[in-house]
Amino acid sequence: MNGSAGQAVDLNGVCVWPGRLPLPAQQRLVGDLRAIARAAPFFRPVTPRGQPMRVRMTAAGRLGWVSDRRGYRYEPRHPSGVPWPPIPPAVLDLWHEVTGLARAPDCCLINFYGEGAGMGLHQDRDEGDLSFPVVSVSLGDEALFRVGAADRRAPTRSLWLRSGDVALMAGPARLAFHGIDRIRFGSSALLPGGGRISLTLRVVAPGRVAPGGPGG
Repeated sequence: MNGSAGQAVDLNGVCVWPGRLPLPAQQRLVGDLRAIARAAPFFRPVTPRGQPMRVRMTAAGRLGWVSDRRGYRYEPRHPSGVPWPPIPPAVLDLWHEVTGLARAPDCCLINFYGEGAGMGLHQDRDEGDLSFPVVSVSLGDEALFRVGAADRRAPTRSLWLRSGDVALMAGPARLAFHGIDRIRFGSSALLPGGGRISLTLRVVAPGRVAPGGPGG
């Protein structure tokens, strides 16, 4: 699955592999995601204050991340009441390759960024066992990825993520503040109509349904 991946880039401790997924693998993965979205449609979450988020979301796996007036949390079911679909085998294979772990992720959060969408700086810190890494996969339009450190006041660095790039947040970088400042809408032909999809893979403590961050 490595394809013609470029040399890994260190972005404030976050390891980014440019082009880790070749185009055919990206296209197959988009097909998998369409099947997930048919079973568990994308929805636009709101913050606990009732403000709509700029991204649309769905998920796959044992748990999915949701946000509404009740707060940020993991739930075993889509807001419609259906269970989340299983994580595609190709995504699980990538997780195992990148992390070297036998343990599978509990959640594959799927974010869709349309024109003008972004994600503010945040931490992924409430999964219960922070010794497990976080893996993200970028598909579609380029996105300006900004990473700081565990201290929100620390300086940040930025990198344009392109379709097929894979990032690993582990060790001290597991709690780094990170976000997506903006996307270059229409910069990729992978998704009809444009936009970016990110997959964020996380382990949640066994049996735990807990708050969590919105991913990257």
